[in-house]
Amino acid sequence: MSAQGGKTNAMRLLDAAGVPYRYSSCEVDKNNLSGVRVAELLGLSPDVVFKTLVLQGERTGHLVCVIPSNCELDLKKAAKVAGDKKVEMIPQKQLLPTTGYIHGGCSPLGMKKKFPTYIDETAQLYDEISVSAGVLGCQIIVDPVALARVLDAGFHDLTAVD
Repeated sequence: MSAQGGKTNAMRLLDAAGVPYRYSSCEVDKNNLSGVRVAELLGLSPDVVFKTLVLQGERTGHLVCVIPSNCELDLKKAAKVAGDKKVEMIPQKQLLPTTGYIHGGCSPLGMKKKFPTYIDETAQLYDEISVSAGVLGCQIIVDPVALARVLDAGFHDLTAVD
């Protein structure tokens, strides 16, 4: 059930893979979009609410990184994991045409194309993590190992150290 009442593509993919999940939704302010804010609204720790970031590799093309909402992506670590010299975030205006998702509602599941996906290694510390269901304000709560299996993703050190 999405924020609009129906299943999202991300939910349908998990259903098709036989992966159990829960969902949660909240009203979000488009002017105050952040994973930390979503965690607060849902009563979850920001450590378990993961944001989906889409990047462009210098040589390797698009890639997806899934990191805790309260962390920053280390671009050098992401580039190394992707086997590239340099990666950068795609411009926000390219997010919808590239993935089919809008800013704040980008799920690692169900993008227009399957991109190499990397999940921060801290996800393995939890029985469940939360990722966007593909709709603003709707989150999927799922076992990170099962999510990685569906995404054909690995766990890597992706975040910047403060």
